[in-house]
Amino acid sequence: MTQQFEITLPKQKRGYHLITSLVEKELKNLPKNGIINIFVKHTSAGITINENADPSVRVDFENIINNIVPENQPYYTHTFEGSDDMPAHIKTSLIGHSITIPISNHRLNLGTWQGIYFCEFRNYGGNRKLVVSIIS
Repeated sequence: MTQQFEITLPKQKRGYHLITSLVEKELKNLPKNGIINIFVKHTSAGITINENADPSVRVDFENIINNIVPENQPYYTHTFEGSDDMPAHIKTSLIGHSITIPISNHRLNLGTWQGIYFCEFRNYGGNRKLVVSIIS
C-alpha cells in the first residue's frame, strides 16, 4: 500500500535546516514496517540526512558547499535570476532531491545522531514543497 501527500514548508533563510520534527508531526499512522521517501519539488533546494545534535555541522555544510560552488563566477551563463541561482541548481544536484528512510515499529528508523536537513540554497527561496511517499 502507498500513501502520498505534500508538506509545504515555511519560508526558510538560506542554509541547512533541521526539519525532522516538522516531518514527523505530519506523519500520521505510519505502517509497522516500510519505507518513506521525501522528495523536494524544487531545483534550487535539497534534502539530506546528517548530524542532528550540533548546529555547527549545518554551518560547516553551508561554508563548505559555498566554497565548492561559489557565486559570481564569470563562466556562469544562467544568471538572470540572481547570483545565487545557478550555484543553487548545482548544489541541489550535489546534495540531492530525495531521501529514503526505513520505517520500523511505526517510526522513522533514523540513527541516534541523524536528522533530516532541508537545504535552502537561494537567498529568498520562498515556500517549498515536499512530496512524502510511504510504502508499506
